[in-house]
Amino acid sequence: MTDSIAAAQMRLSGTQARAQDLPQAQEPALRQVSSQLEALFLAEMLKASGFGEVSESFGGGQGEAQFTSFLQDVQAERMVQAGGIGLAESLFNALKEMPDDL
Repeated sequence: MTDSIAAAQMRLSGTQARAQDLPQAQEPALRQVSSQLEALFLAEMLKASGFGEVSESFGGGQGEAQFTSFLQDVQAERMVQAGGIGLAESLFNALKEMPDDL
């Protein structure tokens, strides 16, 4: 039993060491990737909710559908810039704790 506790403590300390040893140069890149992933997630949620879609009486055809997706993407990016829903921070923390050999 004490062997398994010692092994768990070694794994935990290794994870903490990896998170602390993350080069400062990699942090901005990880933050950017995390923000991009949150923006993609939010854009999909906006699409699923029907944000930006115009009623059928004012329908603009395929062109409108294309520009609606651009609107949803930009709105999602702006939401992330305004603080988002906290997903980017969670992703950042998870990514920085991942071992480099994966």
